[in-house]
Amino acid sequence: MIHVVLFEPEIPANTGNIIRLCANTGAQLHLVKPLGFELDDKKLRRAGLDYHEWAHMKVWENFAECLTHLKAQGIDQDAIYPLTTKGYETPHTSNLNRSVALLMGPETRGLPEDVRMMFPKAHWIRLPMAPNSRSLNLSNATAIILYEAWRQQGFKEMK
Repeated sequence: MIHVVLFEPEIPANTGNIIRLCANTGAQLHLVKPLGFELDDKKLRRAGLDYHEWAHMKVWENFAECLTHLKAQGIDQDAIYPLTTKGYETPHTSNLNRSVALLMGPETRGLPEDVRMMFPKAHWIRLPMAPNSRSLNLSNATAIILYEAWRQQGFKEMK
């Protein structure tokens, strides 16, 4: 199982795209409040189209609740991979061929340092980009790393 955790997402269209992504891959989506939008936001619905009914999505009041749930699902701190533009100067490769959680930060500021530091630096993932680039769009970055994890898992059906 692959879990996608959006920590305090801000832009409804990005979250809608990620709902659609998770519905089409079978990944479990977790939204950690506060959200920068209402779940019935028109932009969220437009981007997610009618995929909401097929997406496995949970909304958490805070990150601690989400972590408790993940741990109960067999995802401990060692199986959570924060994506960040901080840290490694060279691209990092990770073994994602197991049940994992991919942790994505808010669009405008990324994961706060205190959240990143909860996880081993060896698990921080930075996607390669051209020099002097700042970051990728949240939904694009999520799609890239989700498909890499799924590829490593042999594209097995997720339940």
